Formats: sequence, C-alpha cells, structure tokens
Amino acid sequence: MSKAFVVCFSFCFLLALCCLVPSSANGTKNYAKIGATFSKDVAPIFFQKCAPCHRPGQLAPFSILSFKEARPWARAIKERVVARQMPPWGAASHFVKFENDSSLTQSEIDTIARWVDEGAPEGNRKELPPLPRFPGEWKIGTPDVILTMPEAVKLEAQGADEYLDIPIPTNFTEDKWVQAVEIHPGNNKVVHHVIAFVQTPDMLEAVKAMRKPEAIAKTIYYADGTLIRARMDAPVYDDGCSAPNGGIARGSGLELGLPLGFFTPGKDPDVFPLGIAKFIPANSRIILQIHYSKTTGKVETDRTSVGFQFAKQPPQKTMMSMGAMNNYFKIPPGADNHEVTACFTFSRDSEIYTMLPHMHVRGKAMKYELLYTDGRRETILSVPKFDFNWQLMYRLEKPLLVPKGTKLMVTAHFDNSPNNKYNPDATKAVRFGDPTYDEMMIGYFDFVSKTPPRMIGKLDARIVAAYAGAYAIGNVVFKVIQEGDKLMIVVPGQPKVEAIPASETKFFSMMFDGEITFIKDDKGETTEMLIDLGGRKLRARKVNKLVPPTSRQ
Repeated sequence: MSKAFVVCFSFCFLLALCCLVPSSANGTKNYAKIGATFSKDVAPIFFQKCAPCHRPGQLAPFSILSFKEARPWARAIKERVVARQMPPWGAASHFVKFENDSSLTQSEIDTIARWVDEGAPEGNRKELPPLPRFPGEWKIGTPDVILTMPEAVKLEAQGADEYLDIPIPTNFTEDKWVQAVEIHPGNNKVVHHVIAFVQTPDMLEAVKAMRKPEAIAKTIYYADGTLIRARMDAPVYDDGCSAPNGGIARGSGLELGLPLGFFTPGKDPDVFPLGIAKFIPANSRIILQIHYSKTTGKVETDRTSVGFQFAKQPPQKTMMSMGAMNNYFKIPPGADNHEVTACFTFSRDSEIYTMLPHMHVRGKAMKYELLYTDGRRETILSVPKFDFNWQLMYRLEKPLLVPKGTKLMVTAHFDNSPNNKYNPDATKAVRFGDPTYDEMMIGYFDFVSKTPPRMIGKLDARIVAAYAGAYAIGNVVFKVIQEGDKLMIVVPGQPKVEAIPASETKFFSMMFDGEITFIKDDKGETTEMLIDLGGRKLRARKVNKLVPPTSRQ
C-alpha cells in the first residue's frame, strides 16, 4: 500500500467536500412557500451521511452540524453531490448490498440540489432533527488496551516515500482474542495507510532471515532504502490466476505476520461480529507497517497508536484476512487500461464479510468476481472509478456464502497514460512496489471458513500416530501431535488446533482455510504434508517422526 502524490491542499479540499452542500440565500420565515429547507429536508441527510466526517475534530475542514456552519458551502456541496463525488463511495450499486453504504439516493441528491437552487433557506428551526450522537475519540468505544509507537518518527521535508515496519511489544503474558481493532495515525498529513500485523518470536526470526540482502537477492525484489520494489527484469505475469504460486512472490510483505487490522483513508475500524475474533498469542508483538509520503514540504513527525477490544470469551470462529494479489505484473508506458488479475480458491465452504480494493495512483478500476465450480460467474463488487484518496472497506450487509472450490477472481485496470493527472511518469513501465510511484494490485477480503462435518468416524489411533512429527516449510518448523484419536497442529505462536479428518489421509482445520493431505512412500511411511491454501500448494517435509504423544504441547 502507499501514499498519494497529491498536493495536501487538494486532498484536504476533497475531504472537506465529503458529503456537503454549500450556501446561498438567507433563511426565510415564510415556510409555506419554501420547497426544501435545511431544518426539515437537508439536515436529516447531512446528519446521517455527512456528519461522521464533517464535525469538529474530524478530518473534514468544516462542520455541517448547524445551518450557520453548512450554508457557506452550499454551492460547492451541490456540485460534488450531483457528480456523486461526495460522500465518497466507489461501489456500483446493482450487485450486492453493503452495510456501510454511505452513498446518497437520487431522491437525496435531488433534495440537496433543490435546496441550493432555491437559495439554501434555513426553514423552521423547530423542525431540525436531534443532533447525531457519536462515539468519543475511539469509534470502537474505549479500548481495553492502547499500544503506541515507542518513539515518534521524524520525516524530512523532501525525499522519497518511506515504508517502515515499527515493532510495538504487547507484553501479553497470555493469549488474547481480539473483537475490534482501531488504528489512530498520529499525523494524517503524512500517514496514508497502516497495516497492523501480529508477529510471534518465531516469525521475527524468519523475517530477519528473509530481509537479509542475500535473501532479497533471491526474490523478484530489490531494496531501495526502506522500500521493497520489484525488479524491472523480473518475470511478467499480468494474469496472476495462471502465474506460479498464484501470482504471490516470496518477500512481498505477507511474511511479516498475521494481518490484524488496517487503516486507509475513509475506512472504518475493524470490528468483528460476536463469536468471531482474531488471535494474538502471548509474548507476541505488533508490527505497524506504515507508508509515509512527504506531501507537505516541511519536516513532520508521527506517532501512531492502535487500540484493541478483547472478546469476552473464546470465539466460535476465527476471522481471516487475505488478499488476492499479483506481484508479477508490468504496466507498459502510456497504457490507459492495462488489465491485471489475481485469484484465490476457497478450500472449503466459507463466508465473505468485507472487501477492500488496493492500488496506487494509476489504479483505475477493480472488480471482484466469484467463479463457481458449476461454471457460473457472479460479480460481488465493482469499483468502476477507483480513488486512491478514498480506499474504502466494503462491508456486506449479510455474509456471503461461498461454496468449497469457488475461485475469487480480482481484476484490476490501470491508467499509465498522460491522461491520468495523478500519473507520476507516463513514459515509464511500472511494477509492483511499496512507493506510490510504483503500483500494487491487492484485493483484500475478510472471511470465515466453515468447519466441515466429519466425513468419516474416529480414526484408529495407530493411523493418527503415523502422522505425528515435525514438519518443515523452508526454515519454518511446526508439529503435528497425537492426543488420543485426535490429530493436533501446533504452529509456533499460534493456538493449537484440531485437524478434522475428511478421510484417512485428508484433513481440514478450523483456524485457516486450507486442506491438508499426508503423503506416504512405498513403505507406507509418512514423508510429507501437502497444504492447499487458497489455491497455493505448499509442501511440508517430515523432518522428525519421534515427537511423543502428549496433551500438553
């Protein structure tokens, strides 16, 4: 993700127009002759759709909580509202319904336009609805824990973007289940986005090894200061659905840890339904991956915080955050509608809760489609005019059931032509990278995997014992242990979970969307484990079969 190369004044001006309506004539007391008034007709719209941004203490530069505050902006409000630029909402409306839809209906747009055309009168103050009530400083309510960057980051007035991974110790001595996450940038002028990762000590060691220069040299990337960028001569696969490893390249940043929460312009906090939560193991730390852009022309500082609300009891399901992403694409110079795809395949029945498209300033449009096993194809999100300044999370009104085997296909279009006024340089090819002047193609989504029913009865304990042992994927080692007739998976820093049998060799897990298959040699000895994660095939070799059965690992 990245930060915009947009003049700060222009960005703030767009924020200001977040929902609004400018001004015109004086109020009138002849209410019977007025077609639309602020008090009766416009204030209800403003209070519901605009006030979350346009009130004291928020990003928008003016408030609309009173006629006196809103009236000077009337004509500008009408212009933006009629053009459907405000309130910011990019999703086309004819596919599925979203719980957080902030767009205005045609009737609401017509009401605002009529009010402005008729002089923007105040009307009868007795008809003004009650002022909306808002949460305090934290939208999720008072957090159980607030973690803040140990030290402020200083950014020079000029120079390239900075992409920093900032660790914050949790000091949690026991496991935690998180119900809500809210990230508070310390300086909105330079912070464009933040991803909060959970990182265990084992993950930290793996990341250290991966970020060494000799390790980066073996990937498609190179280090440019604090930035990671794809090499121009790296292999090119615009169709990520048919690319090696599903279009995801090692070293792309996913290895930092488990995604916990996101901040992007206009996005709501991450709040999970009751009974669903995310996991923070004891002794973990939080990594804030922050993209800074030097847009103000002066020295700035930032000290970002993240707040958590914990689940009152262990959840029934785990919320998972994933991204259908392509790291291998290459946008030609001058291309005005370059297409890039990425895919994710659900290995069991699942429910999608949210979607969050992400690109940089050349991003033009993004679409999410479901490709069912029976050949049907369904669009569930279309953002025909992607706006880098407003990267919204689209929260479904009802979770969308996705059958096992369904493929989520994300299609992005990029405008690298001179016609794109935000384009840093239309004469250069563009690849995946951290800074805004590179590009990204990620279709984030939150989902829950439904635990499949047992397809067979209890397995014989001897069969279970044959699978127990230590397995390795690269330098990461995890255990499979036996507890009676159950098989348990122990990944470093993660809660122990049961591998649910679908057959004698095939298993599922409640904690991640994946299918596990044990492979045996000619002698019947277990040699490896095949893991299918969203269409990505991973092989874990068995490195030790002498792990004794225990119920305390």
